[in-house]
Amino acid sequence: MKKVLNIILHRLFIVIVLLLVQVLILFLLLTKFKDSFQIFYFLMEALGGLVLLKIINDKSNPNFKIPWIILVLTIPVFGTFAYLLFGNKKGYKNKVRNDSVKLLKENNLFQEDVVLDNLKLEDKDFKTQANYLKHCGFPIYQDTLVEYFKIGEEYYEKLLEEIKKAKYFIFLEYFIIHEGKMWNSILDILIKKVSEGVDVRVIYDDIGCITTLPHKYYNKLNKLGIKCVSFNKFVPILTSKLNNRDHKKIAVIDGNIGFTGGINLADEYINEINRFGHWKDNGVMLKGNAVFTLTTIFLTTWDNVTNTKDDFTKYSPNYYNALNTINNSYITVYDDTPLDNEPVGKNVYLNLINNAKKYIYITTPYLIIDDELENALILASKRLVDIKIITPYIADKKIVNELTKAHYPNLIKNNIKIYEYKLGFIHAKTFLVDDMYATVGTVNLDYRSLYFHFECGVLIYKDKVLFDIKNDLIDTIKNSIEIKTKDTKIDFIRTLKRLLLKLFAPLM
Repeated sequence: MKKVLNIILHRLFIVIVLLLVQVLILFLLLTKFKDSFQIFYFLMEALGGLVLLKIINDKSNPNFKIPWIILVLTIPVFGTFAYLLFGNKKGYKNKVRNDSVKLLKENNLFQEDVVLDNLKLEDKDFKTQANYLKHCGFPIYQDTLVEYFKIGEEYYEKLLEEIKKAKYFIFLEYFIIHEGKMWNSILDILIKKVSEGVDVRVIYDDIGCITTLPHKYYNKLNKLGIKCVSFNKFVPILTSKLNNRDHKKIAVIDGNIGFTGGINLADEYINEINRFGHWKDNGVMLKGNAVFTLTTIFLTTWDNVTNTKDDFTKYSPNYYNALNTINNSYITVYDDTPLDNEPVGKNVYLNLINNAKKYIYITTPYLIIDDELENALILASKRLVDIKIITPYIADKKIVNELTKAHYPNLIKNNIKIYEYKLGFIHAKTFLVDDMYATVGTVNLDYRSLYFHFECGVLIYKDKVLFDIKNDLIDTIKNSIEIKTKDTKIDFIRTLKRLLLKLFAPLM
């Protein structure tokens, strides 16, 4: 009885009930018009026609347009209402800054021309990638060290170590925070650091933590002296605002040390609990000036949520204590926002695929790609680029896993090798190309990450850490099962199911 009561009183259950009530109200309103059906239907047809014109002339990816067009044409009333409620990918309103180039100029993220000149002499192909990211507001640095963590336990150990050293500020921004060993041990240190006068700030995504933290958990942290906000607070109203989530994972300590990758602050990420077999993830730690981009990304979100405006220069790497970082490699930190029509994360991936000459190794928990990405991978394979993609063997979401498997046949047919991590679930988001380039971050190969969520990543060129990444991916492949053509043979009903899922994947 107590367990049932806990479920009924849980925030998620209440939210679902409220959303269902709204759906019921809409249904009753539509039913009320049945006596004037012809007039109502005519009005909905007219409105549907206007919606179709908007969809067709929208700048969105064609993969988004097709399912909406089908819905509006085949189920005019439902399809039109659904599009008006959920069709806007930019439901979240950014009150402070939503222009990356403006962010660059306002917060001293200026590109040093000498770095681009050096890069031009080394690699003209990568120079084009650097120019693209510079255009988006993200400079490339030559004075930043990178350390790679092939598993969550390593990342966690290093994060604890660096947080303990903090003297001035600690910024944490994570999609998921879950009370348990990992978060509780971090929280103990944060409380101690606040008592020492350290500026501690935490951002968590409200939906990401809907089942992992108590409602209004930020109040508890604020009482402890930790400045905390939840991103895009979830209100149980049918709206496209629900689409835009803060999927970033960022930690910044004193401006000189920064972390990102796929690892959230929850026990499954360090294999303290077993949810889907062994949890394989990764992350990176940066030391040096490139950390300022991570700081800027965090503060932009913070200022947006709190409606404040920080002086970003007070949190630059050299403001308190300069690190002596000598490195000849090239590092860029980038983020991606759904508030513009610039899918930075996707374009970073496309540029890497298009520049590949020898091989591309990819890890992703979800392989739900649009035609543009799929065609780019197939074209690279036809150029005799060796492509290996690693996905999970144990799924965390069954429908999403069906969608992932739906992309296998065409890729395998075009000599792209697919592997499933047989020990459990792989959550890492990694591209490694030609022993020369890599990106590690938060961007999944699915529509939500590529178009709806706020994301971030680190692009690495010509750094010794690339061989750490390569060795990890080779070991991961050894612990994976290669999927052959025969493994993709399924019955008619399941094939039809996957075809329908692929068609409506952009709306999920």
